[in-house]
Amino acid sequence: MSRRSSEAAGFGLATALLWGLSFLSIKTAVAVIPPMTLAVSRFAVACSVLPLLALAARESLRLPRKDVLPVACSGLVGITLYFLGENNGVARLPASESSLIIGTIPVLTMLAERLIVGARLAARAYAGAALSLVGVALIVARAESSASDPLGYVFMSVAAVSWVAYNFIVKRVSKDCGRVALTFWQSLFGLAGCVPFALAERGSWQVPSLTVSLNVLYLGVLCSAAGYWLYTMTLDRIGPGRASSYINLIPVISVAAAYVILGERLGGLQLAGGAVAVAGVYLATTPGRRSAARARSGGPGSTLSE
Repeated sequence: MSRRSSEAAGFGLATALLWGLSFLSIKTAVAVIPPMTLAVSRFAVACSVLPLLALAARESLRLPRKDVLPVACSGLVGITLYFLGENNGVARLPASESSLIIGTIPVLTMLAERLIVGARLAARAYAGAALSLVGVALIVARAESSASDPLGYVFMSVAAVSWVAYNFIVKRVSKDCGRVALTFWQSLFGLAGCVPFALAERGSWQVPSLTVSLNVLYLGVLCSAAGYWLYTMTLDRIGPGRASSYINLIPVISVAAAYVILGERLGGLQLAGGAVAVAGVYLATTPGRRSAARARSGGPGSTLSE
């Protein structure tokens, strides 16, 4: 494994762990703090912490003029729009269900690469994509849980699609923009985009408990400040398609943690749907033997999805 691949693996695994556990913190906090007020709170914390991270990394927070537009777009899409979907989705669904839907992001990213940059896809990739969508359909099909609001699935779908778009927008940011600076400015732009939604929720504001406040700090410091920085570092090294494959681990971490900590239980149909969705993502994003051999030899037509 090359140095860049090793670094990407470390960054990707750390991101998956932090974000896998974030669904539990969101579920705890959003019971008290309205969804977009929670987004403002966590990114206000992140914007306070990131200058310290820049200082520790000896990195400037300067934003090159040519990067202002893509960074602003990345913040509005990957933060404002994403958390409009995710926080409202988690408020209406169990944390484990929400994370299973987010787990389809690698397949959506793969399909977007095919449409946007013309990446070639093998039959196994299309089969995996179809299988993943079947799995999500099984998850959504269960109606007996009073904890599941159908609107929650719509919000989680908005989150998944916006994250795919975010992946491609971030790749347009030049290397002249430092990775901590990128994280800081997109957090600031995303925070600004969340403020109008949060003001619309002011009738539901209340003083949070210590437990809720600690969960907001976790979301702000580790999931937003550190998590977005780790993910951009992963993107830099291996690109959107392969970086998004680490999203596969988020449902595994979330479902296990929700079972142990929150006592959430998935029904048989949802467990089957989750297994089918994960299997589909694995099939779609893991190269077959011939493709892997071509990739190792550097032969023509070697892509991750073939």
